[in-house]
Amino acid sequence: MKQPEASAPSIAYANPASLEYADPGTIAYAHPAVAIVSPHFCSPQPVDLAIVRKVLTITDGNFVVSDINGNVIFKVKGAHLSFRDHRILLDTAGYPIITLRKKFVSAHDRWQVFRGDSTETRDLIFSAKRSSMFQFKTKLDIFLANNIAEKAPDFRIKGSWFERSCVIYGGNSSTIVAQMHKKRTVQSVLFGKDNFMVTVYPGIDYAFIIALIVILDEINEN
Repeated sequence: MKQPEASAPSIAYANPASLEYADPGTIAYAHPAVAIVSPHFCSPQPVDLAIVRKVLTITDGNFVVSDINGNVIFKVKGAHLSFRDHRILLDTAGYPIITLRKKFVSAHDRWQVFRGDSTETRDLIFSAKRSSMFQFKTKLDIFLANNIAEKAPDFRIKGSWFERSCVIYGGNSSTIVAQMHKKRTVQSVLFGKDNFMVTVYPGIDYAFIIALIVILDEINEN
């Protein structure tokens, strides 16, 4: 029996002024929407999301994602199994949107992302891995499921995870689709100094972007 599709959250849009740090010529205003997980998670407006990382959690809820008004959008449930690490992105009703799984044998820390709570190959959406085995700065390549040859990434991440400053690009281009940053505003102070925000540009799937943030955390913290 087919499960109902996850509902789209009601979100508070980002103030366009928050995009001033980015070069307007390199921002992706996607038309049509770039729906990696689902078109439900594509907004015609830029979206600022706050990511609260719970360091001391053991079993679940190690990430909570909220809009700029503090409304919870997603939660991430973690489960350490015997040979694989799993994370599940949930909507506000607790419905599993996607499952993230680390490959047991992977020289580049590859993570795979599947629809719902599945880990079947037919439900694979994309995978992400380090660009190289040894690196001082954060560099990840992302490949959609239909990019079997993986000669070129569909998306890239570059920056500094330690500084919570990473940029997500479309393919090998300079087009920015999302940017993670520390933001010194009233809202970000309320969320706590160890937490961070990500700006997702118009038309970009923000569930996809949050999945990449979770993978970044797992690769860099481990």
